[in-house]
Amino acid sequence: MPARPASSVPVVTNAPVVPHDLGLTAMAAAVRVGDVSPVELTDHYLDRIERLNPQVGAYVTVTAERAREEAARAAKAVHEARDRADLPPLHGVPLPVKDLNMVNGVRVTYGSTVFGDLTGFADDSVVTLLRQAGSVLLGKTATPEFGLPCYTESGVAPPARTPWDLSRSAGGSSGGAAAAVAAGLAPAAQGSDGGGSIRIPSSVCGLFGLKPTRGRISQGPLNGDLFGLSTNGPITRSVRDAALLLDVMAGPMPGDLYAAPPVEGTFLSHAERPPGRLRIARSREPAVPGAPVHPDCVAAYEEASELLEELGHEVVELPPVLGPAMVPHFELLWGVMATLTPVPEDQEQHLQPLTRWLRERGRATSARSLFQAHAALQAALRAAFPVMDEFDAILHPTLAQPPVPVGYFHDQEPAENFERQKNFTPFCAAYNVSGQPAVTVPLHWTGDGLPIGIMLAGRLGGEGTLLSLSAQLEEARPWIGRRPALWTA
Repeated sequence: MPARPASSVPVVTNAPVVPHDLGLTAMAAAVRVGDVSPVELTDHYLDRIERLNPQVGAYVTVTAERAREEAARAAKAVHEARDRADLPPLHGVPLPVKDLNMVNGVRVTYGSTVFGDLTGFADDSVVTLLRQAGSVLLGKTATPEFGLPCYTESGVAPPARTPWDLSRSAGGSSGGAAAAVAAGLAPAAQGSDGGGSIRIPSSVCGLFGLKPTRGRISQGPLNGDLFGLSTNGPITRSVRDAALLLDVMAGPMPGDLYAAPPVEGTFLSHAERPPGRLRIARSREPAVPGAPVHPDCVAAYEEASELLEELGHEVVELPPVLGPAMVPHFELLWGVMATLTPVPEDQEQHLQPLTRWLRERGRATSARSLFQAHAALQAALRAAFPVMDEFDAILHPTLAQPPVPVGYFHDQEPAENFERQKNFTPFCAAYNVSGQPAVTVPLHWTGDGLPIGIMLAGRLGGEGTLLSLSAQLEEARPWIGRRPALWTA
């Protein structure tokens, strides 16, 4: 069983039911049958955001007026519906959007003071799908500059902090999204993941996070990723909530460069069925050479291995794949990606030191070197897939360290900052390179009450298996009752 948090970090286990206790799936059902009003839900979350956001740094922009107007329309539609079963799946449910994604008519900063006054002039495809599903926009969640680092500290908003210990970072780049869900400032959240940016903050905030298969969710129309590293995905408190949100966000759009293999049925149906006996490989050998894995992360990994065996799965060691040789090639791609956001030359000086450093590295990369790096990664994948495809899932620690203090990365010189980030998250990026789906599951808490996630990766197109397996783990070791003290504030 997970270690019980120390008394110095109070945890609520039997709090009275309040609207943000419901979770996404239950909330959508409650709106549909009329047990709760979209107006009531929206006011509830806006009140909590006003009171608690200064502590957690979850939101950079709150769209209160728009949210109340959308909620009022949603409430009217519930009242007038002849058959409420025909209402869209998230009708009247308040949700935020990450500030790397554009919403028409709403401020978008991309985590940078350079874009502090920019207003969105289109909806990203994922935003369109969330709107079509009936959700109410609460606002934009905080992200670091251009989503580049694994922590959320920028000049645009206060640092995003994990509600489990407000002195510590909520991770990144979807740090604001994870902080919002963990603090009860949103029932769930959309995030994005180009090198671990859903899994990292979900792990340090005690949440379930899912990076889908490459091409499962459209990156269009503006956020094209030529390398296929980044994807949108759900951050939630339960596996079923993630499956529902993935059902809403999934689907190709015209012009997408990548297409994911089809899935039989809905993702929610996969989360509601047993996985059967699976063959699961495991490894805690980090791809980053010399990256130490903290004993608490090892403990979470070993406990998860034991639990998987208790549940009847075969657990074996993973042969070496996607090792240290791929790290320099990924770093090269990351530097080039940092240059893709257009910044006026006279504004470059206002970028964060890490961003400038990465952009300088990217600009120094020749086209030949870029294509050579991409080809080397492709060659590594061609050798790795026949090995990895022998398994239904692959287990790793999500991170190599527990949640770190705010400033642990940001207060360092760029080179040291980047090295610390590599050592903090040496497991996640491999599955951005491969395009495989991966989840982080909140199975462990340290003796000091800090959440530690474990990561499961699947075959390409294998989100259904990961959801089914994760739901089995959730049933065996429920985490939904573990909440930070801020939950009842």
